[in-house]
Amino acid sequence: MFRISKDSPAFYLTSVTHKRLPIFRTPTITQIACDAIAEARAKYSFLIFAYVIMLDHLHLVTDSELRSTEILRYVNGRVGRRVIDHLKDSGHNESLEKLRINDRSDGSKYTIWQRHPDARILWSEQMLWQRIQYTHLNPVRAGLVEHPNDWPWSSARIWHGRRSDIEPLEVDKNKLEWRR
Repeated sequence: MFRISKDSPAFYLTSVTHKRLPIFRTPTITQIACDAIAEARAKYSFLIFAYVIMLDHLHLVTDSELRSTEILRYVNGRVGRRVIDHLKDSGHNESLEKLRINDRSDGSKYTIWQRHPDARILWSEQMLWQRIQYTHLNPVRAGLVEHPNDWPWSSARIWHGRRSDIEPLEVDKNKLEWRR
């Protein structure tokens, strides 16, 4: 069980797509991202308490067993590889050209992410709950849906007790221990 405190904070992580391109506009690409996040979580043993994948960014609320930079590296790396491989395999050359980058020290030709993701430390239940709510309300604020449960790429339904038959990404809500 995870109990948030100053000694054991949670992280609120944000990754924004390259040039804010709407990379996650199709169900196929967004499910690839969800599957890649699930793979990263399984391989590197971190918890995900809440998430949303928007057209041009994603938010994750995670535990702090690993450093935030490690979680971001694992998630962004795996999602990026899977999405780029899909675009290559499907012959989406025009989309790949939009993701082309130059002069990367690692030799990469494409990226789906901006260089500087954001990580915030959450050390209280109030901060954690506020970020979970903020995450779930993202699609509503963007005008994509009227209610958070209507956005398919979010943990809102799970948190609201309205789980669908096929959730794109499971969360570890049951591993959170609340003081209240």
